[in-house]
Amino acid sequence: MAKTNDKRVYLYDSTLRDGAQTQGVDFNVNDKIAIARALDELGIDYVEGGWPGANPTDDAFFADLPDLKNGRMTAFGMTRRAGRSAENDPGLTALFATKARVVCMVGKTWDFQVKVALGIDMDENVRMIDDSVRPATKKMDEVLFDAEHFFDGYKSDPAYALNCVKTAFEAGARWVVLCDTNGGTLPDEVERIVTEVAKHVPGTSIGIHCHNDTENAVANSLAAVRAGARQIQGTVNGLGERCGNANLISILPSLMLKMGFETGVSMDELSRLTHTSRLLDERLNRAPNRHAAYVGEAAFAHKGGLHVSAVEKDPRCYEHVPPESVGNARHIVVSDQAGRSNVISRLRDVGIEVASNDPRIGKLVEDVKAREFDGYAYDGAEASFELLARHALETVPEYFRLSSFRVLDERRWNARGNLVTLSEATIKVEVKGENTMAVAEGNGPVNALDNALRKALIPAYPTLEDMRLIDYKVRILTPGEGTKAVTRVVIESADAKGNRWSTVGVSTNVIDASFNALYDAITYKLFAANAHA
Repeated sequence: MAKTNDKRVYLYDSTLRDGAQTQGVDFNVNDKIAIARALDELGIDYVEGGWPGANPTDDAFFADLPDLKNGRMTAFGMTRRAGRSAENDPGLTALFATKARVVCMVGKTWDFQVKVALGIDMDENVRMIDDSVRPATKKMDEVLFDAEHFFDGYKSDPAYALNCVKTAFEAGARWVVLCDTNGGTLPDEVERIVTEVAKHVPGTSIGIHCHNDTENAVANSLAAVRAGARQIQGTVNGLGERCGNANLISILPSLMLKMGFETGVSMDELSRLTHTSRLLDERLNRAPNRHAAYVGEAAFAHKGGLHVSAVEKDPRCYEHVPPESVGNARHIVVSDQAGRSNVISRLRDVGIEVASNDPRIGKLVEDVKAREFDGYAYDGAEASFELLARHALETVPEYFRLSSFRVLDERRWNARGNLVTLSEATIKVEVKGENTMAVAEGNGPVNALDNALRKALIPAYPTLEDMRLIDYKVRILTPGEGTKAVTRVVIESADAKGNRWSTVGVSTNVIDASFNALYDAITYKLFAANAHA
């Protein structure tokens, strides 16, 4: 086993690229920005933004990268193509042209793929690695080499696979990342092979990238760390094509709480883990996995009988880590005791300090539970949670009061013979003691309602001029009810200063749910701007 005194393990998240390859997942630019910021807040070392030049979404994302405070934004690409120089390879040109200062380049390390997939000489493949990594080190701050199919390559031809990664390391790669690309390697094999690689490349420059086709991606990643690797690549909630990638949400607490390793995530930030996991699910409009390790709703659930009795005496009987260490909570099914620590942690996140024994916390916890039972979810709607909390603990001004609204949709043939749908909203509100009415059209009923509402409010609150709705998601909560189903609407808003916030509304009427989310969005903007009601 490779010996190292370095207890620091670096975490590399590839959710925005690998995760986007999941069947049914389609990130837009706003999704990618929100997820990147959440990962940065958690303390992830590297956030892979995508593949510049591969698709319009990635191009738009890299054209206006979010600023990261903790992590390093990384662009993904591949080594030069056969028959081209690095200087004349369009893929490398696009890779080096972004504002990201870290690049990760994938290259073949399996003799079978070099001969069959690429159809080139094996020595030419090694030259492609060297020719790509060497100039990249002069153009970028940091270079990673992603050794595709490394474990299959090592089992087929150890000398050649090692030659590939050694070439990348000697050319200046900060990390050589060993990939179990088809997910077929088992933990004992990973540990043995990484131990051998660490005799040729320092463990402090070895990374591991595992897929989950045998349900061993997390175990394989931890085995690689035991063998000396000091970077782990993976995705939030194990997103990825086929069976997914190594799940960083499971890996992170195992590293910190069980194996004694240091990461870029502090113990305080680790308590954001459940929130981060559920935030991604909300962005994807899907229900979180109740039985997910560490962060699932059932991860610390106990249902009556001897288990509950034992847990109440000493939680260690049936809880391998304290639930609050990962931002989760104990859940006694017959006498629900979960929630207080979660709420207090969330309050601190939004800058509200309150004593844990404050009697108002209990009422807020019950209010959150009741609203979540009705369909509200606050992990992806922090602004709505903050307003709910401030209403309970402080006061939030009533900036305006709705009297009524009406939305009309018209579908008809226009003068050019095209079938068009037009939306018009009429809204009546009371603002600063005066009644006002506004009418506006929009691209759909929600946009029309948003336009009419702000048209009525901007004369009294000019700060709303720069506010805009940038994302809108609807989730059906009771699909069995058909058109009478309860719907949850999450709206993301932004302003000219770069601030972004998300709000939520729930109703059996999707327009009503949308208004509830819009109401919170505008109220939050006015409250943050210290507007006077």
